[in-house]
Amino acid sequence: MEIEFEKLIFLQQIDSEIRQVNLFLENTPPLIEQIDKKIEKSSQLAAAAKEKLVENQKKRRELEAEVKVVKAQVAKYKRQLNDVKTNKEYAAMLKEIKESEKKIDGLEEVIIAEMLRADEIEAEIKESNRRFAEAKEKLFQEKETIFQKKNELEEKAKQLGQDRQKLLPQIPAEQVTLYLRISSKKSGIALSPVKDDFCAMCHMRIRPQVLNELRDTRKLILCENCGRILYWPDKQPKSN
Repeated sequence: MEIEFEKLIFLQQIDSEIRQVNLFLENTPPLIEQIDKKIEKSSQLAAAAKEKLVENQKKRRELEAEVKVVKAQVAKYKRQLNDVKTNKEYAAMLKEIKESEKKIDGLEEVIIAEMLRADEIEAEIKESNRRFAEAKEKLFQEKETIFQKKNELEEKAKQLGQDRQKLLPQIPAEQVTLYLRISSKKSGIALSPVKDDFCAMCHMRIRPQVLNELRDTRKLILCENCGRILYWPDKQPKSN
């Protein structure tokens, strides 16, 4: 059987490109999903910083309300001082006032600490928003690049499919069948060039007699080790 080496090699090149294109297209949705997750994560970090400020403000309101209640209680105690009848009651009332005022001092210290913390949180929010804006812009650019490449490869896949359809009728049917059978078993590589007297794919040394036949004829010769169609490098097509 005289083999259409150049056309079969060209077919293998087309099929290899189609597989690479399809692999990228298959991986496009997961890539976009990963980018969207990164955007969401960055957004959540910015939102978390804002939530800290909300919690801080809530805590300060609660503390201020508590201070207001205790101050009212102190004012009440002070009014009641004029009504006590004994020194013991008077001393007890003064003790209550002192403890309440001490509590107010402690609460106001916490409020001041929370106000200082609010300043830190606002700085954190500003930085988080800046980082989110930068990350969002960068990730959107990555998405745009992927979509652009996707569109380009879809066009390329269409052209490769057309090239393949044009090429197949030019190759004897039995050779296409053989090519497809070997290709399906050998990860899409049905033909292997000879390099330095070895099969380039499995690295098995080729017998001298077989080498001579490959140089001088266009016979179908399969690698005795991997079963691929062997060809001499000079049969490589000049262009696609």
